[in-house]
Amino acid sequence: MPSKFNLALLQMAVGTSKVDNLARAVGMVKQAAGKGANLVVLPECFNSPYGTSYFPEYAETIPGPSTQTLSQAAKDNNVFLIGGSIPEKSSDGRLYNSCPIFRPDGTMVAVHRKIHLFDINVPGKIKFQESEVLSPGNTLTIFDTPFCHIGVGICYDIRFAELAQLYARKGCKLLVYPGAFNMTTGPAHWEALQRGRAIDNQVYVATVSPARDDSASYVAWGHSTIVSPWGDIVATTQHGEEIVVGEIDMDRVEEVRSMIPICSQRRQDLYKVIDVHECSENGMEDSLNFYQATITSVFYFVHPR
Repeated sequence: MPSKFNLALLQMAVGTSKVDNLARAVGMVKQAAGKGANLVVLPECFNSPYGTSYFPEYAETIPGPSTQTLSQAAKDNNVFLIGGSIPEKSSDGRLYNSCPIFRPDGTMVAVHRKIHLFDINVPGKIKFQESEVLSPGNTLTIFDTPFCHIGVGICYDIRFAELAQLYARKGCKLLVYPGAFNMTTGPAHWEALQRGRAIDNQVYVATVSPARDDSASYVAWGHSTIVSPWGDIVATTQHGEEIVVGEIDMDRVEEVRSMIPICSQRRQDLYKVIDVHECSENGMEDSLNFYQATITSVFYFVHPR
């Protein structure tokens, strides 16, 4: 397995024309491949403006026109392609914020549906409720490459440390989050969350934002970034349209983990993060209840002091 590969983040300007957005995405995938990228990532809602009023209008099935375009782009440029996200309309009429993923032969290998919906209210700043129109996904998404296992989340998913911990426990060494943080949460939390997920799990973390459009109803922060397992910024940008390319080094992951061996030092006799679906499939409900009880008992033992 190669120990190094090049990751490209496409901080793309997104407009109101889906046709133009798709054409722009295809062109930027080609440019990224020309820069030596092996894995290319588009931003959240790359084919649609971001907003609850837009999701029903732009939603389409998967497979559908947008995924067919991305499949061809991956094949034409011989790259792994994480398709940011698009509004997806499922067969039962529900809408999801979904990320399709493609191999270099154009095969779609996975679709990640955003697990945690962006429902927030910061008084005087921003209020947003994705749940007004979207449904949450219910599965983790991991796909394999010749370089490493990769875990995928979308935007708000990055705030939930347990998801990243499960991905790391399942062998992922790169976590990718297409996301569109805004002008309130972006400057406050965007980089801090990326570095936190990277340091906590000793993995690379990549985030991909749309380019900022100050005239849009929802203004994205930008600053697409790659963070190392040590917490260093490998590559980043400001808020304009740009292709960010950085080297991902699997040897660096192992180096960090050997210097600070938190994986072997965890007190799994006291706490553990568990994939509930995995427990159910393996008949491990009793184990799940045990760990929940253990965590509760430890909390009450420590804090009354």
